[in-house]
Amino acid sequence: MTVLVRLPDALRLRGYGGVMSPSPLIGRGELVDVLFRAVGASATESTFAVLTGPPGIGASSILRQLERTVGTEVQRTVVRRIGAVPWETQVPFALVRQFVPDIDIEGAEPVDWGNRVADALPPDCVTVLLIDDAHDCDADSLRALASAVRHHRYGKLAVVCTRKPLPEGSIESHRVLDRAADLSLAVPALTVAAVAEIAALQGVILSPSSAAHLARHTGGRPRYVLALLNEVPGETWKGVRPELPAPAFVAAEVRTTLGLCTDEARHLITAVAVLECGRPLTTVCQVAGIEDPWPAVDLAEELALVNVRRSSAATILEPPDPTVRAAVLSTMSRVERAQLHRAAAAAEADPADQLAHLVEASPLPDPLVSDRLDTLAASRASRGEWATAAGLYLLSSRSTQEPAEREDRLVRAVDALIGAGDMRTASDYIAEIESFRETPTRNAVLGYLAILRGRPNEAEARLTRAWQLVRTRHDPEVAAVICHRQVLHNLARCDGANLVRWADRAVELVGADHATAVEAQSIRGLGLAGTGLVAEALSSYRDLWGHASTGAVGQRVQMGAGWLHFATDRIDLARSELEAAAPTDFLGGSTRISLWAHGWLARTYFVTGEWDAALRLVGAGSDLADRSGAALILPLLQWTATQIHALRGDWEAAAASAHRGNSGARDYAIMRVPTALGRAAIAEARADYAGVLRALAPLTEQWAHADVSEPGFWAWPDVYANALIVESRLDEADEFLTPHEARVRDRGHRSAHARLACARGRLHGAIGDLDSARASFEDALASLAPLPLTYDRARVNYAYGQTLRRAGKRREADAVVSAAREGYLALGADTYVRRCDRELKAGGVHAVLKNRAHDALTPQEDAVSSLVATGMTNREVAAELFLSVKTVQFHLTRVYAKMGIRSRAELAAARATDETSAT
Repeated sequence: MTVLVRLPDALRLRGYGGVMSPSPLIGRGELVDVLFRAVGASATESTFAVLTGPPGIGASSILRQLERTVGTEVQRTVVRRIGAVPWETQVPFALVRQFVPDIDIEGAEPVDWGNRVADALPPDCVTVLLIDDAHDCDADSLRALASAVRHHRYGKLAVVCTRKPLPEGSIESHRVLDRAADLSLAVPALTVAAVAEIAALQGVILSPSSAAHLARHTGGRPRYVLALLNEVPGETWKGVRPELPAPAFVAAEVRTTLGLCTDEARHLITAVAVLECGRPLTTVCQVAGIEDPWPAVDLAEELALVNVRRSSAATILEPPDPTVRAAVLSTMSRVERAQLHRAAAAAEADPADQLAHLVEASPLPDPLVSDRLDTLAASRASRGEWATAAGLYLLSSRSTQEPAEREDRLVRAVDALIGAGDMRTASDYIAEIESFRETPTRNAVLGYLAILRGRPNEAEARLTRAWQLVRTRHDPEVAAVICHRQVLHNLARCDGANLVRWADRAVELVGADHATAVEAQSIRGLGLAGTGLVAEALSSYRDLWGHASTGAVGQRVQMGAGWLHFATDRIDLARSELEAAAPTDFLGGSTRISLWAHGWLARTYFVTGEWDAALRLVGAGSDLADRSGAALILPLLQWTATQIHALRGDWEAAAASAHRGNSGARDYAIMRVPTALGRAAIAEARADYAGVLRALAPLTEQWAHADVSEPGFWAWPDVYANALIVESRLDEADEFLTPHEARVRDRGHRSAHARLACARGRLHGAIGDLDSARASFEDALASLAPLPLTYDRARVNYAYGQTLRRAGKRREADAVVSAAREGYLALGADTYVRRCDRELKAGGVHAVLKNRAHDALTPQEDAVSSLVATGMTNREVAAELFLSVKTVQFHLTRVYAKMGIRSRAELAAARATDETSAT
């Protein structure tokens, strides 16, 4: 059976161990490590691995690196690297005979093919067979090798193949490889960071946006990246989004292939290249001047110069990738391109596309077209279609001759880029914009960029200066834009009061129906909720749907409403709204808004127990944040991943997520809070409650007393109170809980009440008031009953069971902890499943005694001794089992006496001996 795995999971697949051999291939280290470990594991179990990637992705280089690594790092291994060629695809056993030239396999039954191959393997060593371009292999050889692996699992054989992706089932070798693979890995495109690293090694320093542009243009394929870095003049990389050519080898292949085309096919291919993005067949035919397109379409598709896909409305034609498009364009004269652009302007329906083609068709700036572009850009911006607006403003600026007007349009283009979430490209214009004369708009744009890059002090200075410069009576629209940026600035500062003030000011300046005011109001509800005005906040979103329920502005409203509904326990509604806001396929939808939706939708999935979905969303959101440069939102995304990994006991992944979502004391509050919560999640999962208090200490400071402590947004007060209780700081816990409980009562927030009631139950139990503890825990469970908060329910049951067990109510505790265990087990929270098992063992209700030295111990003593034997301190054991340190010491003294030992080292040795003998 084929096992499809992500690389982090693959590193743990089948218990692969041993030393990881670092790979010199940039961006490919994890992939080489997975294959290296698979090969190492074949010493005990044969394996068949398939590596799939498009041409130029570097699969052959990975295979060569694996050959070098295995050859130098693994002893008693025979490594053979062989390749397949297309002309031997139909020759039976052509590939196997490269490996074993004199094998007698023809005429044998298929079931014996694998036996013949296995018999030919060298004895007493691992055989590693590396097959390049396995899609060109003859199917019989692949079947023989697959049978050798399947029927000789202890034959010490590792087969590692590379292949190019083809349509499923298109050729027989692909079908065989799909069935044979134990491990199937896709070679991913190089990340932007990897592309930048490769460029640096070639002596080319790329800006983040240039690296991203090169990665997009080449599809992240190393061969293509290296070719362009070597072929393109160094000055090219200093521009913003330069027009990149095709690598020379692609250009040569395309030129040759075009020579095989009919005239109509060539006209169709060049029309598709000029149109650039996928366009309906009718539009392509109009531009190409073709009446009967199917022969040309079939030939162009067969030659891989055009992709054809079918939507519900039309047949869509598009270039296979940017390098093929660039190669096609390079075969055309300037006159031919201009003619096709003029034809495209006449054929396109969207005015934005029409104007873009007119600009490309004109050799000189056209003031009339520039003005039309500017007007249209303003119109699209007013509808929240920031990506489209950015492109139009850039074209308008490029074709404007008057310097002041050109600067103004470029500033607006950068503003639109930020609105669309493309901070990397926007950042490349900073130096140029800073050289312009100082205007309110210029400062507002630079402040806007500082917000999304997570730089609060710079944003404050830029926006303050913008407000000082603007004349609100003469230029209310620019003033309203500055107000909107202040809204975003205060959202990131978690300052709801100022957020609302600036949003209201924007409305006063331009009216409630103005696009800028609508955007400000889409965030205003979050500010109201942050100040405790929840009912008014919910009402504000209901009112907003009358202004913007669809399109790009609708995306903003969906996101804001979903965020608020999550914070107010309307989980199902939040899910639907955030799922609607997360995609960027709104008309001009914003990456920035999508990222916020990703972050809060991941939290929604977390609390409802859909952890795998949450991790997938975090991965997609984090990649999007990296590509766009939106540092502001990364901590929110990584908090969810950190918490899930910690609860599952994957400490390495938890630490990596926490590091990726790290922030500092000078960062925005909306970055600092999830960073603190992620650190606290790791500490709590490790039963390091002193660490929990250290991680959350910043949230007890004055800056966090308002919005950050408002119920629903950030679930931290119960975690902090619980840590105080476990650390026996009971008076502090009571003092801390009281104001938070009062605020929750005032807000009527159900889940926050449940969490604090759980902490209060812990506190009652710690001071010996079991009746009050029961009442608090039952109150917490009743509050959670109508809510789909799977994780919170398990958490309350666990604390409840611990409290009952500590009070000596072991049978009651057993039932409650068992419920907690079921909840944690369903979530995959292995850390707490193991804790529940220890609780149940300590309770002793289902204890089964065996003939071992420590079987004379009580269940509580057994639980204490088992943890001490792992190296935990008395304090750590106390935190783990919710006991006092004195109680742990008491049990440990009795354990020493019963087992006849005198030290922790002797205890560890005795437990190890007993466990070994028991197995």
